[in-house]
Amino acid sequence: MLLRVNELTKKFGEVPAVNGVSFGVEAGEIFALIGPNGSGKTTMVKTIAGLLRQNAGSILVNGHDTLNDPLNAKQSVGYIPDDPTIWSGMTGEEFLHFVGTLYGMGEQVRMRRIREVLPLFSLEGLEKGLFEDYSRGNKQKFSILAGLMHEPKLLLIDEPIVGLDPASTEIAKRAFVRFAEGGGAIMLVTHTLSVAEEIASRIGVLREGVLVATGSLAELRARKNLPADSSLHEIYKHYTGT
Repeated sequence: MLLRVNELTKKFGEVPAVNGVSFGVEAGEIFALIGPNGSGKTTMVKTIAGLLRQNAGSILVNGHDTLNDPLNAKQSVGYIPDDPTIWSGMTGEEFLHFVGTLYGMGEQVRMRRIREVLPLFSLEGLEKGLFEDYSRGNKQKFSILAGLMHEPKLLLIDEPIVGLDPASTEIAKRAFVRFAEGGGAIMLVTHTLSVAEEIASRIGVLREGVLVATGSLAELRARKNLPADSSLHEIYKHYTGT
């Protein structure tokens, strides 16, 4: 199992944003975490990524504990945040080199990977431009490429398609599916239920910091005695009460 979360709790002050959550993500799987605003989704993904420190519980990434062995745990992770911002004055190409360097990639390997990933969104020729001058969509595209740069085993993705046009959204979805089919694992946080419904192999529903349900679409429907053609939007309403 590439990701194992066990009884994870993260508090801000005395208030738990994530409260005793446990789940796992296998190689080849796309696990989508959905839930209302403020339910703890982004806190969860940032804690797994090592940007926040949990108050209780454990996180294993590719067998490495994120607290006791953080460098090896992070080496297996590609992180695509919900807000693709970097230092001003850096070009898209410099950003990709920077990320590759953080993961210990040599210059020749970085150059090869940049040549490989730029065509994903047809960004050849834009990489010399300043990141701060890119459109929101192009910033998001470079953020996705940065997450893929070091060929991680686990992708943590927070709202991946915000700002992407429909054609780029389709490209991103296909890229995520290929990543999983190649043996990677994905944890996807999104409010775009249609994306989760289309590409996720399992869904987790988070409400007020608690994981209230996990399973395939068929399993989630069966637990609420919903019709077999119920959409994820209908399933979501039954589990969240919204």
